[in-house]
Amino acid sequence: MPRAIPFAHRNLPLLLLKAREALMQHRRPALRAHGLSDQQWRVLRVLREHADDGLETGLLAERAYILGPSLTGMLARMERDGLVTRQRSAEDARRSLVRATRQGRALADELSASIEAQYEDLAGHLGRARLTQLYGLLDELIALPPHEDVPTQSEELESVR
Repeated sequence: MPRAIPFAHRNLPLLLLKAREALMQHRRPALRAHGLSDQQWRVLRVLREHADDGLETGLLAERAYILGPSLTGMLARMERDGLVTRQRSAEDARRSLVRATRQGRALADELSASIEAQYEDLAGHLGRARLTQLYGLLDELIALPPHEDVPTQSEELESVR
């Protein structure tokens, strides 16, 4: 049996998950008070940034970082709740265009003040320069080239479209 080599580095994926949870514990109460899950908020936030045009479902899945099958069910519930509309593409009936409704945009607008206040609190805690540095480091990490043998999230999303 091969001898185990001690780890020289901390468990970065686990630390990133813990950091995400630490951030989300401050956001979840506001989201839950409005009946939203973390994923539904990501969808509304992405759609708020594309209020005029909406987004094709696959692109929405990619930008909100949600797998297609999960997004499909979530959009059905959000449509039922009056937060989004889905419309078949005129060019390709297999594709749908998703838009936030007036109610969905109003909810995103209402939550944006609370979310931005939390970012200001984070900037106060870490300092603006360190928060900017953190954004830069995360952007660099995200931009790392993928390993050749492992599909990226985008490729996985593409395979379920």
